[in-house]
Formats: sequence, structure tokens, C-alpha cells
Amino acid sequence: MAATRDGYGQALLEMAGDEKVVVLEADLGKSTKSVLFRKEHPERTISCGIGEQNMMLIGAGLASSGYKPFASTFAIFTERAFEQVRNGIARPNLAVHICGSHGGTHTGTDGSSAQSIEDLAIYRTLPNMTVMHPSDYLSALSLTKQCLGLSGPSYMRTARNKTIKLYSDETEITIGKANILRQGGAVAIIACGVLVGESLDAAEALATEGIEAMVVDMHTLKPLDNDAINQAVGSCGCLVTAEDHSVIGGLGGAVAEYICANQPVPLEMVGVKDRFGESAQSDEMLEMMGLTSKHIVAAARRAILRKGNN
Repeated sequence: MAATRDGYGQALLEMAGDEKVVVLEADLGKSTKSVLFRKEHPERTISCGIGEQNMMLIGAGLASSGYKPFASTFAIFTERAFEQVRNGIARPNLAVHICGSHGGTHTGTDGSSAQSIEDLAIYRTLPNMTVMHPSDYLSALSLTKQCLGLSGPSYMRTARNKTIKLYSDETEITIGKANILRQGGAVAIIACGVLVGESLDAAEALATEGIEAMVVDMHTLKPLDNDAINQAVGSCGCLVTAEDHSVIGGLGGAVAEYICANQPVPLEMVGVKDRFGESAQSDEMLEMMGLTSKHIVAAARRAILRKGNN
């Protein structure tokens, strides 16, 4: 097991051969894992102190000068710099790559003030912005490295806690293309981040009842993989979304926007229900917020029932 933040840090190291790669920190390099790059390449690491707004604009200046900046802090602190990201990075379409670590309620004992449950929604609203939330170490590593090929900015959310290994080195993981991890025809569970593992556990539990669920890792929320959603709708006829994020504007909101306009089918959302978190252990937080595999199983049953009643 490893954390997605570790995958981000390893990716920075593996990109160091490109001398245009520059890493920006806001006093949290040890937590975001950009410290791995700093130890090897201090001359290409800029410490911005507790100044997230400045960090984003320094990144914009570097990108406009031909460099490839990667800026990281806690997800909640990237929100502090939203105006700078909007006007200084996204509006001029500069390739600054932002990583928000410790996202979601899974952060646990840091408490609600540090639990960003709205970051993915915020960054989805910005034109030009690619938005990602990988589910394991290898997907975080791969998606981070692919940011070098983007012509515009990106936001990636990573997590502190370790998650199970879902991918192998041979798996193709591509920005903007979802990965189907399990086939099934009764219901499709579309998940991101730490809830991908919970969704696979839910699918196994449903299988003991004779219900075969498809599980989709929608690691890129923008651009959304509409083809994967079409496939899920065509195969299953009902959907469940699962995310450690507010259901307002996150993965559930993104999928709802698409199917309402294109392929209306029953959709149940598992996510944070318009509330703040609390201080508790990670597993306790998932239970408290209704984000565990058993909650996904219940949502799947509701979606299937609604499909049958149509």
C-alpha cells in the first residue's frame, strides 16, 4: 500500500531530467512529497513560505517564461489562492500544474477546517483547467508525469492516507480516459480517489447476491470521459457515483450534468451531503460521512430499484 501523494512525489523525481521542470512549495514539501525533488534538485525548488497566492503567481511567471512549474500545498490552502489561479493561471491558459494534497474528509483528525470537500468543484469551474483525482500510487505517478504534455493548467488532488494498489506498471492510464476496473451489467459505480477501492469492495459484496456491478475509475473529472459514461449507461441502465467530496459540483455533479443532457438514467450519489466534516480517524470519517462500501452497496440497490420502476 502507498499514498497518492507518494506517487506525486516520485513523479517529480522522474521528471527531473527535463531541466525546465521547477517545483514550488509553500512550507509543506514534506507533506506533499515534493521534498523528494527538493533534496535532489534544490536549485530548481522554490520555497514560497506560507504564501500560496504568491506561489501561484510565481508559477504563472515561470510558465510564461518557458518553465514547467509544479506547485503543491494542502488542497484546502489552494483555495486561498483561487483568485490568483483564476486570473493569473487559468485565464491566460498557462501550464502551471497544481497539486492539492490531503483532500477530502479522509484526512481525518486534522478536522473540518483542513478537510477540503469542495476543491474539485471549484477547479472544475475554471476554463482551460484539467482536474484529476487519482486512486492509487501508480495512477498518481502516471497522471502527474502526463501533465508535461498539457498545454494548459491542471489541478490534481492527492491523499495523505495509503490506499490499496489498483494498477500495475503495464496498465495504460491516460488523462481524460476512465479505466473500467470491473465489468458488470446490473449497475455501474463511477468513483474517484479513495472511494475507488471502496467501490470494488462494494461490487464484490453485491456479487454475493448475484448482482454484477461495473466499477469505473473516473480519475479525470475534467475533461470527463463521456464515452465511458455512455458505455456504463448502455451496459447497466443505472449509475452510482462515489467520491470523498461534496456531491455538489464534484464527480456526482459532473456525471449528473452529462446524463441529464444526454442519457437520463437513475443516478445515486455517494459523497459528502452538504455538510462539513469532523475530527476523527480516517475510517471513522468514511463511516460518519456515509462513504464506505456498505453505503455504496445501498446506493446501488436504490439505483437498480429505480431502474426497474421506470
